[in-house]
Parts: sequence; C-alpha cells; structure tokens
Amino acid sequence: MYELSNTVLFIIIFFIYAITVVGYYKIFEKAGEQSWKSIVPIYNFIVHLKIIGRPTWWIVFFFIPIIDVFVYASMVVDLLKSFGKTKTYQQALGIIFFYIYLPYLGFKKDLIYKGKATQLPSENRSATKEWVDAIVFAVVAATFIRWLFMEAFTIPTPSMEKSLLVGDFLFVSKLHYGARTPQTPLQLPLTHQKIPGTGIIVEGGIPSFLNWIKLPQYRLPGLTSIKRNDVVVFNYPPEFEYPIDLKTNYIKRCVAIPGDVLEVRDMQVYINGEALENLPLMQNSYLVSATDRINERILRKYKITDFELISRNNQGVTYMMHLTLSVAKELSRLPFITNVEDATYINGRFGKRQKGQAELNIFPDSNLFPWNGDHYGPLKMPAKGVTIQVTKENLVTYRSVIEDFDHNSDVVIEDDKLFIDGKEQSEYTFKQNYYFMMGDNRHNSLDSRYWGFVPEDHVVGKAFFIWLSLDKNESFLKKIRWNRFFDGIH
Repeated sequence: MYELSNTVLFIIIFFIYAITVVGYYKIFEKAGEQSWKSIVPIYNFIVHLKIIGRPTWWIVFFFIPIIDVFVYASMVVDLLKSFGKTKTYQQALGIIFFYIYLPYLGFKKDLIYKGKATQLPSENRSATKEWVDAIVFAVVAATFIRWLFMEAFTIPTPSMEKSLLVGDFLFVSKLHYGARTPQTPLQLPLTHQKIPGTGIIVEGGIPSFLNWIKLPQYRLPGLTSIKRNDVVVFNYPPEFEYPIDLKTNYIKRCVAIPGDVLEVRDMQVYINGEALENLPLMQNSYLVSATDRINERILRKYKITDFELISRNNQGVTYMMHLTLSVAKELSRLPFITNVEDATYINGRFGKRQKGQAELNIFPDSNLFPWNGDHYGPLKMPAKGVTIQVTKENLVTYRSVIEDFDHNSDVVIEDDKLFIDGKEQSEYTFKQNYYFMMGDNRHNSLDSRYWGFVPEDHVVGKAFFIWLSLDKNESFLKKIRWNRFFDGIH
C-alpha cells in the first residue's frame, strides 16, 4: 500500500481546483456571467447555482460533510442540462471527472447555454429509456461515491456496544484515511462477496466477483491518519479466501497505532506505559446474582440487551451481563440484587481472568505468551520501516505479518530461522503500518487480542455518523431509535 505525502496531496487538490476554475471561467462567459466570478472561492458556486436556477441558500450544504458531495453532484448534472448535455454518459463524466469534463466543455466553441436547468422542458423520451438511463446513472454515481467518498454499513453484532448498537446503520468515510484503489475490478457494482439473493440457488451464494485480474492496491491521499480511539472499519485479516478488498468488514476501535507498545493490566489498556482513557459507554462482563429472575421492565430501564441466564436454584438466579461500569454500580444498589462481580468466560468456565492465566485462543501464541483478554502484552505494534532482529519470540509474534500481510513472495520459517526468497535473514524490516483494534464491549468482542494486527492495506475507512437505527426487540412503532439519528461516532 502506498500513501502520498501531504505536500503531494495539497498539490493535487490545488491542481483539481485550478482546472475546475478554468472550466468555470469559460462556462460562466457562455452563460452570460462575468468570467472573473469563477475565480472567487464560494462566490463561484453561488453563481453556479444562479446559472442552473437553484436557490442561493444551497451554498449552506457545502459546509456539511458528505452532504456537500451529493449537492455538488446534483449541481454538475443541472449545469450540464443547462448546456444541453443530458445523456447518461455525459452526466456520469461530469460527476466523476468534473475537473476534466467542465474545462473541456468550456472551451468548446459550439457549446450553447439553453437556460436554467429547472426551467427547461423535459426531453421526449420513452419510459423504458428513462428508466434505463436513470438506473445506469444511479449505479455509476453510487459506485463512484461508494468507492471514493463513503459507504453505508450496519452493525450486526454487539462487540461495540454501547457505543454502537446492533441495528445501527452508519456511513463510513473513505475521505478521512484515503480511498483504496480497487484490487478486484471484475465485480458486480454495489456488491461485496456474494450476489444478493443467490443463496437460495447455490449454498453460500454465488460470488459477485472474478479473480482473473488482481491489481496492485494504492491508497489515495486522506484528510488524516488513524488516531488512537478512532472507530475504524477494516477487512478481517485472517479471512484468506477473499482478496483484501472483499474480505468481511469489521468495525472496532483503534487502541494502538504503529510503534506503540500495548499492554492490558486487569482490563485497563496501557499505551507506552500510560493508561488509555476508558470511554463512558465501554462495557465489560459481570456475573449478576439476584433473588429471582430480573423483570423485563428493569432490563429495559437500564438498557440491558446483552445478557444470558446461566444458573437458577433455590438461592436465586445468576446472569452473565455485559454492562457499562455505571450501570453495574446502579444494579448493585437494587435491593433484589445480591452480587455484581467482574467475570467472564475463559477456557470453558466462568470466572475472573488472572495474570499469567493463558487463554487458549489468544494471539500470538498461548504457549509462549501466557496472556488473556484482561492481562495482555506488552506487545509492540509493527511500523513501516522499523527493523527487528530475527529471534524465536519475534518470529512467533510477527509471523503472520511476515508470512501473510507484508507482501513477501517466498517466506519459510523453520527451526526459529527466517528465509525470504531462499535467503536466511538475521533481521526483518516491516513494509507497512499495523494497528491494534478492540471492541468497546471488551468481554464480547473478537478482536486483535485473538487474531492479531490489522494491516494498513486492510483499512476501509472511519466510522462517521449514524443515519438510521433499528431495535429488533421492539414492536413496529417503537423499532426506530429516533434519538440516534445523525449521531456522530466518537
């Protein structure tokens, strides 16, 4: 994965803006506006709105992330209509390559302004052609936006509760970290791994892609880099049956970035020796004992959705519950609650994880590193350009990085020795950055503690905001969680 520098990013943005202004310069002239108006930032968009017949107040949309992309795409389509460019391919070119297509049109001598798009009569086209053009245009525009700007995701599991809830629908920004160029170009638009609905024809569904062509993957310039505590969507690294860009999408919180040393001591995460701030909505698991079954009204009051009844006898009942610290404290004060204690499920039984108690499925290896989810590390994150010595411990720790993710063609590890392309190596230099991801529901999350590092080329984007939230446990009228609409994700 290659990432352009901030200087190159600035040059690219400035170049795109400059040639767009050049296109505006000639187009404004043909529309009867003074050409100099194209040079003035913001004002040139106001003039654009005037030419197409849209209200000036639309300029407000340019200050709303994501929305501004859709609004500008709509403005480009209207501008093309105002000059008689109404064919689907012309509008697709205008949206995807506006910085090339607008200057091209501006310098065409036969380009004629036909009036405000909102006032022009509709073309006399058959209903079939209208539908075909509309579908093709929508697919092209949606595919482009999905690749370059943002993509919609849903939360299927409780690993991020209570920060993100099962049934949350969210937009993930590709702009923040930079969009990746496609690795698998032979794919049906707007699909991921399978063609939707084909599971009834073939078990598991029909693949939506062909792996005949595999392109090198690059990352376009982004607005920022991944920071600690960012909520990140990424491709699940151990899923090797798919190309990188088609692996299953996971969402977790980044707790460690390249070069960091991570350690977990009794459930508290430490980065480089300092405690990482615990988020108010972070959950852990608790054994909750009560004199009798807990009423549904109480569960609803405290918004307890992730729980399991594990025992019932003459003394009462015991639940395994995933709770925030504040809710755990509130429950402990209730008169019918007899005990609330930290506990989890480890190696086939319930209990509190102890330091030195190896969890069988822990990363990187429970035999050499007797760690568990609550007592973990120290573990250093691989960073691009950093060199390590080839030792038994390093080979166990970073084996998956060297073998599977760092794009080495011929790797052999045997007898605590590393061979690349047939040559023994005494040291190894990482080729890309790696991150450590954890769910906010710490005791109910399959994350980096169990399968390892997230390579930079597996990063999809940053979780941005929730646009819809549905509660599957509620009735029809109460299913929508109105209070989560357009919540930012932090």
